Amino acid sequence: MHPHTLTAREAIRLLSSGALTSEALVADCLRCIADEEPRVQAWEYLDPELALVQARRADAAGRPGVLHGLPVGVKDVFDTSDMPTGWGTPLFAGRRPLEDATAVAALRRAGAVILGKTVSTELAFYGPGKTRNPHDLSRTPGGSSSGSAAAVATSMVSAALGSQTAGSLIRPASYCGVVGYKPSHGLVPLTGVAPLAPESLDTVGLLVRSATDLPLLATALGIPAAVSVGPASVQVAAPLRVGLCRTEAWPLASRESQTAVEEAARRLAAAGVEVGEELESFDGLSDAHRQIMAFEAGAVWGPTLSRERQHVSPSFRRLLSDGADVTPTRYAEALSLRDDARRRLLAIYSRFDVLLTASAQGEAPEGLASTGDPAMNRIWTLLGPPCITLPVAAGPHGLPIGVQFVGVPGGDPGLLKVAEWVESILKPRYQP
Repeated sequence: MHPHTLTAREAIRLLSSGALTSEALVADCLRCIADEEPRVQAWEYLDPELALVQARRADAAGRPGVLHGLPVGVKDVFDTSDMPTGWGTPLFAGRRPLEDATAVAALRRAGAVILGKTVSTELAFYGPGKTRNPHDLSRTPGGSSSGSAAAVATSMVSAALGSQTAGSLIRPASYCGVVGYKPSHGLVPLTGVAPLAPESLDTVGLLVRSATDLPLLATALGIPAAVSVGPASVQVAAPLRVGLCRTEAWPLASRESQTAVEEAARRLAAAGVEVGEELESFDGLSDAHRQIMAFEAGAVWGPTLSRERQHVSPSFRRLLSDGADVTPTRYAEALSLRDDARRRLLAIYSRFDVLLTASAQGEAPEGLASTGDPAMNRIWTLLGPPCITLPVAAGPHGLPIGVQFVGVPGGDPGLLKVAEWVESILKPRYQP
């Protein structure tokens, strides 16, 4: 057995029983990293001896907490007291925070070993880092949680922290063929996370290899979820009601991505799920998201980078310029449009338990100069409900395509339960 190939849930079960030590698991993950990292380049910072020291401490303490010494990757926008946090830009290279981000501290209290820092795009925006898609090195892994998605996809680590402001978690999870979870906005504190649009959009999330991994990790972050380290046996009250929701972004999805969503709907219906069409398109929300993100990013970074703009990418300079063009009145109007749409969204959940939609436009696009388009994610990030993407299909080049399930805002425990059950029904055809 190679312990690094275990899912987080499988590893935690063995760790909690004493059949596997944290040191043995971390050592095996480090061996996998030594093999895969030259190819994929998922890690921004890695200190193998520090990781092993943490693992030995966990073993000596009886592998405490719900994570029992599980190694976890942390996106390099989360502060870590014992590792540098550079926010994906040379401007902050070597920066040494004094404290852990709240999310990192929560993972440590739950017994996690912070294995290392995974690559982020520049300031969690679009400027790509060095990471490559592990399934085709000529293609992007997505972003901004690039390294976290690639590290999980290659079994370097079974779980990693990510974040999302537009499509920064769901999109790379789809491109890399892993499970991504964006909690409800505001559910996990942002303290110690590099800000981009912190008032309205920034959200902490997780990347794993199976939906059955999510409840334990969500619990570690303080998100209520029914957890067990035993064999998964999730039951969902029948009949589950799923609404296929295309939104105004649907025409931007590739035919393969559209087919993956429609096929998932057919397979769920065949399993007895009540599947219906939700015709709400949420017109105008994609543009509202752009304006809100640009305005808030400009407020955060405009003054700080006023003398350093030549040291950030053209895409980040455009973001700041766009933010300067968004007047307070336009910003308020975009927020009002969002608030009205949130009321309509809540009404939809009187008819459906979850919504089904596309995770990304399709397979990971060719080239490394871009991390892809978050078109399929903007609306959901703006509205703030929990989202989970599952890797259910392969595209024309054999690369993964995910589908996204969207829950009621604040209803994360229910969506986590549904995702486990749906995964058992869909039995993802794409295996990373």
